[in-house]
Amino acid sequence: QVQPVESGGDSVQAGGSLKLSCAVSRYSPNCMAWFRQAPGKEREGVASIDRLGIATYAESVKGRFTISKDNAKNTLYLQMNSLKPDDTAMYYCAERYAGRWECVWPLDDLDYWGQGTQVTVSS
Repeated sequence: QVQPVESGGDSVQAGGSLKLSCAVSRYSPNCMAWFRQAPGKEREGVASIDRLGIATYAESVKGRFTISKDNAKNTLYLQMNSLKPDDTAMYYCAERYAGRWECVWPLDDLDYWGQGTQVTVSS
């Protein structure tokens, strides 16, 4: 198993948009998710998508972020709009291939993690 690889992080101004990508090594994980961790804060789940394509979002990003996946490209995405300074964090993707087909929050059963990509939002 090769670790997922995130990309797309950048520095943007508040109100801007970014799209993160995560390349995974195998076809159709049962659950894929984005997490973030800001300095001095605990890691938190941002969004998840299961094998059937059902997406779930943290309250803090609902209506602004969209998670999606392209099975043909083995890639997970996170479209982030209306970015706020509070969205500043290292963003990680993670995946699970075994077990339930659904993503179960708080998403503490994911097996493979990427190294992260930094998102910085300035006011």
